[in-house]
Amino acid sequence: MENKKYFAHETAVIDEPCEIGEGTKIWHFTHIMQNCKIGKNCNFGQNVVVSPNVTLGNNVKVQNNVSIYTGVDCEDDVFLGPSMVFTNVINPRSAVNRKSEYAKTLVRQGASIGANATIVCGNEIGKFAFIGAGSVVTKYVPDYALVVGNPSKQIGWMSEYGHRLNFDANNRAICPESKEEYLLENNIVKKIS
Repeated sequence: MENKKYFAHETAVIDEPCEIGEGTKIWHFTHIMQNCKIGKNCNFGQNVVVSPNVTLGNNVKVQNNVSIYTGVDCEDDVFLGPSMVFTNVINPRSAVNRKSEYAKTLVRQGASIGANATIVCGNEIGKFAFIGAGSVVTKYVPDYALVVGNPSKQIGWMSEYGHRLNFDANNRAICPESKEEYLLENNIVKKIS
């Protein structure tokens, strides 16, 4: 760990071996377990747990009190809000060892998961999807979808800048911040400019 190109607070625990990218910051009481692969310019708030074999892309932001369990992969630019949690077993029991049954969960590029949300294992969250605070995700979330509630339900679409998209009669919407244009066809959103 000599000549490391990332920052780790003195209270952080980093198990070896693991890969941590340049410019990443790991704050108070965070535990990164063995065989994790963490990209460049990530940020981990305090009291975060990253279990063995987790992969996180570049520029992933992990807020305070988040647990990222084995079986979770996050692509680049993912935001994990305060106290949100992933699961990795569908039917956990204390007396039954199910480590061989960990289900995969994939969070695609640019997705945001709000505070106190729960992501039930075995699901995929699409690119730039937006999971509202306190939501419980129990199924696939499409690219650009906005989902809220328990269980979560889709209530709209979001831009890559995190603004609600309002589609016109031609199924087109413009992000008010970036001015990028989106098209909705067959219940699939695509950025077109």
